Amino acid sequence: MISTSKLKSVDFYRKIPRDLTEASLSGAGLSIVAALAMMFLFGMELSHYLTVNTTTSVIVDKSSDGDFLRIDFNISFPALSCEFAAVDVSDVLGTNRLNITKTIRKFSIDHNLNPTGSEFHSGSVMHYIKHGDEAVEEAVEGSVSLTGRNFDHYSHQFPILVVNFYAPWCYWSNRLKPSWEMAAKTIRERYDPEFDGRILLAKVDCTEEIELCRRHHIQGYPSIQYFSDDHGQHDHESYYGDRDTDSLVKTMENLVAPIPVEQHKSALENKQENSKDGAKRPAPLTGGVELKDMCVPGNLVIAARSGSHSFDSSQMNMSHVINHLSFGMKVSPKLMNDAKRLIPYIGRSHDRLSGRAFINERGVDANVTIEHYLQVVKTEVVSGRGSAEHKLIEEYEYTAHSSLVQSIYIPVAKFHFELSPMQVLITESPRSFSHFLTNVCAIIGGVAGILDSILHNTLRLMKKVELGKNF
Repeated sequence: MISTSKLKSVDFYRKIPRDLTEASLSGAGLSIVAALAMMFLFGMELSHYLTVNTTTSVIVDKSSDGDFLRIDFNISFPALSCEFAAVDVSDVLGTNRLNITKTIRKFSIDHNLNPTGSEFHSGSVMHYIKHGDEAVEEAVEGSVSLTGRNFDHYSHQFPILVVNFYAPWCYWSNRLKPSWEMAAKTIRERYDPEFDGRILLAKVDCTEEIELCRRHHIQGYPSIQYFSDDHGQHDHESYYGDRDTDSLVKTMENLVAPIPVEQHKSALENKQENSKDGAKRPAPLTGGVELKDMCVPGNLVIAARSGSHSFDSSQMNMSHVINHLSFGMKVSPKLMNDAKRLIPYIGRSHDRLSGRAFINERGVDANVTIEHYLQVVKTEVVSGRGSAEHKLIEEYEYTAHSSLVQSIYIPVAKFHFELSPMQVLITESPRSFSHFLTNVCAIIGGVAGILDSILHNTLRLMKKVELGKNF
């Protein structure tokens, strides 16, 4: 059996009896200096441990080829009609998707970007519009030609005024013409303007009456609008239905049905008395469109588009205000704050175009396409806190260059964006607690040992010097 004395003989940390040690002023001073130095160095080490260290590297983009890049935007077009506003997308492989409607929301606005109503729904505007088979050579003139001088007079006189705004050069206007004139003749026979006077079908040549068509915000031809006069309120709506004679006549009869003949006659007499003062009704405000909440996978083109209308490029103005434009999934404020802990300037370029206006002054330039060129770079922020690394956020930052260019085609607003084949990877590199603890222990032992050695050797040297003097 091993005795206690033999076991003590292997002690590597033998203690000096306290009776053999002696406290001194120099030792006390050394202890105080060492304690202060250790506190200072410990604070520096703790600050370094708590400081977030990141490494930034540029690597090949690891996104899958089949992934679609989400684009969120909110753009206001003060001079583009809601009924014709369309969004087209395309990718670098040449895949085109025209007139996306399922993921787009449209709101009517005025020229000051203020909302004028609820969300705009295109309804039947997207369906195939049927045209009549009437012979063009039939010289039927059933509708009344309106001008800027007599438009207000007729809108006063008839509770329902249905107007075909057309252009002689337009293919779709020429296809509508025979059906429109036949329908106008039929309605005139059934509802004589002299004895009934509840409805009248008319037409406006927009190549001759440019200001009148501009006043009513006509952008596509033909545009059929019916104006109703209800208790002094002069409102108008657009017709999107089929354009054959039977469909037109049926629609007009449905508009007339709710209006009693006798009630209209008495109201008409009052109108004729009141119209002698020459007062004019205000024209409808120029409309616009606000597009937002989109998720599309490629280049963005916003334009006026319709399968049954023609457009006059000289009358199109694609001025717009970008309220918001960003790529990728939306980052929550909490995640963004965590990301800024790692790198302060993150999130400064993900919506670089937001809040900017691109206005084309119609008096200076016509047929102008506004193009934006964007270079998009993917940035990933990876946090190393915890047991394993995890992706904190995935952000797409971009730089942008915009220009106004003359166009021989219908003006549009284009957003060309090019995805960088490289991505920026920002990784947090935290220091382990064991490394911090080791450094602290080294500081404590090292500082005390160095100061003790310096003091001890200094005292020995001083003693030797004193002994030399004595001899």
